[in-house]
Amino acid sequence: MAYDVLEVKPMTRRIGAEVFGVDLGQPLSNRQFEELHQALTQHQVLFFRDQQMTHDAHKALGRKFGPLAIHSGVPGLADHPEVVAIHADENSKFVAGESWHSDLTCDPEPPLGSILHMPIVPDDGGDTVFASMYAAYDTLSERMKAYLEGLTAVHDANPIYKALFPDLDRQYNRTAHPVVRTHPVSGRKSLFVNPSYTTHIVGLPKAESAAILGYLYHHAGNPDFQVRFRWRPNSVAFWDNRCTWHQAIWDYFPDVRSGFRVTIAGDRPV
Repeated sequence: MAYDVLEVKPMTRRIGAEVFGVDLGQPLSNRQFEELHQALTQHQVLFFRDQQMTHDAHKALGRKFGPLAIHSGVPGLADHPEVVAIHADENSKFVAGESWHSDLTCDPEPPLGSILHMPIVPDDGGDTVFASMYAAYDTLSERMKAYLEGLTAVHDANPIYKALFPDLDRQYNRTAHPVVRTHPVSGRKSLFVNPSYTTHIVGLPKAESAAILGYLYHHAGNPDFQVRFRWRPNSVAFWDNRCTWHQAIWDYFPDVRSGFRVTIAGDRPV
């Protein structure tokens, strides 16, 4: 695809691209927005370097792509509830996103995507890995595709958040979604299950559901479907949650890694 105002450099054949020629801290022109939207649709996750953004600018960037969502599991900042702090230091017992996942697939309408700005990162370590669920679906056998078509799976946040916050007496979202999802923009099919939120496939015996999900998780974790991003101070990652997994690598304890994320509201998977 041709780009007139942006420079878009693919990082792998299947997923990920670095984008140059845009200041995300300033309002996007119509053409910049069109090309970023095009690049996200094509590459699934976009990476930017040397970006300075206030919380207001961060939210304005997200709103160009859709309404912002309030995180259903953890609170946002007091003055900016749409902005979630992503922080780890020497006192951390866990970090967000240590396991493969798509964000908040437990929600009835999971997010379109997320934009993460990292002002502070360790000198080494702290990468984020992304995986293409288009590639995971495309490389399944035709028999497996036929088997999965029409199945739904339950995505449940309670096992995650009740383990992290056992003192909170609340119920988190639990929703059933198609195992195979059609992207509303690209029209491509992708796997829409993940090890963090998906608990079982509806209507299958427990053992069969576990075996099928176990196979799909192993298959989707193939390094051939992945891109690994090495953060530098003030880098930004913008991923399409509808067709990707991601995982934060916590290999930098006790160093500090700190940033902020906005989440763009999505729609019900079909």
